[in-house]
Amino acid sequence: MTITETMADNRKRNITEVINAYSKRLLGFIRKRVDNPSDAEDILQDVFFQLVDNTQPIEQLTGWLFTVARNKITDKQRKHKPDLLDDIFAGDEEDGMLGWAELFFDENNNPETEYLRGMFWETLNTALNELPKEQKQVFVLNELEGIPFKEIAAKTGETVNTLLSRKRYAVLHLRERLSVLRNELLNY
Repeated sequence: MTITETMADNRKRNITEVINAYSKRLLGFIRKRVDNPSDAEDILQDVFFQLVDNTQPIEQLTGWLFTVARNKITDKQRKHKPDLLDDIFAGDEEDGMLGWAELFFDENNNPETEYLRGMFWETLNTALNELPKEQKQVFVLNELEGIPFKEIAAKTGETVNTLLSRKRYAVLHLRERLSVLRNELLNY
């Protein structure tokens, strides 16, 4: 057996020991931060692939593993499909309640429907005005005017990832504000 074969065997054994020792803790750490269990397992696998591919010495193995896991989680969240206006308008299918979309596409233009539509748009406009200027701008341009992110990025000089992040924060705020109105209407 040569020295390189012995070193390779030791490396494999060390990596196996690390995987056995840290898999459970790392997966728990990742699952607390990622909703989808299969995404969490993919991230864990990516962390260990990076460990196997690493050629540099690692001084603090635990810290290194958790830092890589945190970075992989962040990368996954950045690549996540952006929230859509449809997500805001969607109703809770589980409880059988009508969502906002039904209100817009209801052909029955009675006074009650018109009043509810007016309340919705008033609440949406108020919520949009509560947003920071940049978040409001990207939401309006992309969702209401239908301008693609690449085009917005070219106009504003911002990166697509920055725009996606701003829109996500806008959608979260709008979803929360509109759910308050929806709950008030349902509990009235």
